[in-house]
Formats: sequence, C-alpha cells, structure tokens
Amino acid sequence: MRRKIIAVIGGSEATEEHLKIAEEVGSLIAGHGAVLITGGMGGIMTAASKGAKESGGLVIGILPTAEKDSANPYVDIPIVTGMNQARNFIIARTCDCAIAIDGKYGTLTEIAYCLMYGIPVIGIDTWQIEGPIINAKNPGEAVERALEAISE
Repeated sequence: MRRKIIAVIGGSEATEEHLKIAEEVGSLIAGHGAVLITGGMGGIMTAASKGAKESGGLVIGILPTAEKDSANPYVDIPIVTGMNQARNFIIARTCDCAIAIDGKYGTLTEIAYCLMYGIPVIGIDTWQIEGPIINAKNPGEAVERALEAISE
C-alpha cells in the first residue's frame, strides 16, 4: 500500500507561534507514517520539515529554484523545478491532503489548486474560504482531520 502524502503549506515568513505549530504538525505527520511534502524552503516549510525529520519521517521538497542546495536542511528528497511559484501546482497535485498554516498569496494559490482537484485542505489560522477549508484549532486536530479526510 502506498504511503499517504500530506502537504504542509504556508509562508516563508511566519511568527514564532506559527513555526511552532508547523513543527508539531510535521512531527505528527511523521508519527503517523505519512510522507511530508512542502515547498522545501524557509519559514513554515522548514519548521514542518524539521518536525517530520526529527520524528523519523520522510520529507520531500518541491523547490522553486534550479538548485538542490536551496532546500532547507531537513529535506530528504529535493525536487528541483526552476519554476518559482508555479511549483505550487506540483505540490497540490502530489499530496493526498494539505494542511495550510497562516500564509499569504502563495499559500492561497496552493489552497486553490488543491480545492480545484478535490484535495482536502485543513486550515490553521489561514485563509477563510467558506465551505471547502476544514478548520482546525491545533496541530493534533489538523493531522487527525487530514488523516480522516484521506481515508474517506
């Protein structure tokens, strides 16, 4: 059986509170045996990657750059695209579910791509889009809802 792939999406700049949330989400994803996929860069992406890696998880980074070395240090598999923000489409099409934490317009595009293709999106302090986004109050609830959405 194929391992589930959960994306953590959010900004490259984030508050300490959101970074802590992302790190815990990454750790919980790894603890449930799922693969983490992110944009592979800084901020929320680094924090989630760190949490997953330190909990023994596998981390894939879909990089906007043309350089493998641009990935954050917790990425196991850097996928080089050279596509800048267009790489958000690849993240959305690859994941089984996405957890959005905070974020700006780049995060909004990832949310939109996921929703366009029926990929569930769990949100913590992110864009408020009526209906499609499943809101969560904390990392545990977010990962639990993600895993439930994937098994449906």
